[in-house]
Amino acid sequence: MTALVDRLWYGDKRPLWPLYPLAWLYRAIAENRRRRAWLARNENIPVPVVVVGNITAGGTGKSPLTSALVRLLRERGWQPVILSRGYGGKADRYPLLVTPETGPDVAGDEPVMLAAESDCPVVVDPDRKRGALWALDQKLGNILVCDDGLQHYRLPRDIELAVFDAARGIGNGALIPVGPLREPLERLASVDFVIANGGHLGGIEHEHQFTMNLAPTELRNLVTGDTLSPDRLRGQPVRAVAGIGNPARFFDTLKGLGAQVRPRALPDHHRFTPEDLQSEQGEWLVMTAKDAVKCRGFAHDNAWVLAVKAGLPESFAEAFMASVNHCRQSPDSNETVRTHHG
Repeated sequence: MTALVDRLWYGDKRPLWPLYPLAWLYRAIAENRRRRAWLARNENIPVPVVVVGNITAGGTGKSPLTSALVRLLRERGWQPVILSRGYGGKADRYPLLVTPETGPDVAGDEPVMLAAESDCPVVVDPDRKRGALWALDQKLGNILVCDDGLQHYRLPRDIELAVFDAARGIGNGALIPVGPLREPLERLASVDFVIANGGHLGGIEHEHQFTMNLAPTELRNLVTGDTLSPDRLRGQPVRAVAGIGNPARFFDTLKGLGAQVRPRALPDHHRFTPEDLQSEQGEWLVMTAKDAVKCRGFAHDNAWVLAVKAGLPESFAEAFMASVNHCRQSPDSNETVRTHHG
């Protein structure tokens, strides 16, 4: 499926051009949703709201960026709360406060992963504005960071970050279903930061474009909790499984570490079963942290998680924190920025 998507969306051509009427309809619906949410705004949120998202379909590195942002905010004295839709989960009631022990079938895989990695509150609610107000009512923190919410316009926001996979970029530049764009490129004029995961992003001009690099930090055994340096993968036969938006990037990372990779790509947010974790004699089974939270109950002791950390330049940290501090200084900054993004 990944190879097919790459061929249809991320090449230079547009083989799905006969579907352009659907792309125009998609654009009209998206713009109408945005306009209706703007006109229906009726409540300000009294703390800064940061939204991380993308305008392309597929994995770009939003969750690692979210982890990096909350880590930076904590270092600078803020108390961040992560908001998430909780895709793939189904809770009895919302809002839901997620812990590392929450089941991914309840909260979704990414919120459970973020709760384990970020050491800050994670609130799941399909209505992220309701989740935001509940988090403030519970006094969970003083700044909200929404993971994957660029198109969730019901949630007011002060700062927007659009993330791209630098290798894939904007693909063929067309809207879904002809290409990978969820929104037209003009949407980037209203975001505050453009983050390119893995290198410079060509074809896009933005005053605040920065490069993010995901660096492997450790291998963690999913059963025992033992940790190893990623260098231990050199020469090691590996059965790599990935149910993420861009599994090829994960496989390439393992190959770059010197592993002998036998890959298996699965759909994003795949519901893993024990059969998915079969490996051959002598192989290590290696997966992402996002997938690992769904395999904790049945993984074997040859299952390892490759942990990664997002690296961002100091210039980004200073620019981002300046934007956050500006929100704190302005008593009605949220309303002002919503006007800018409307």
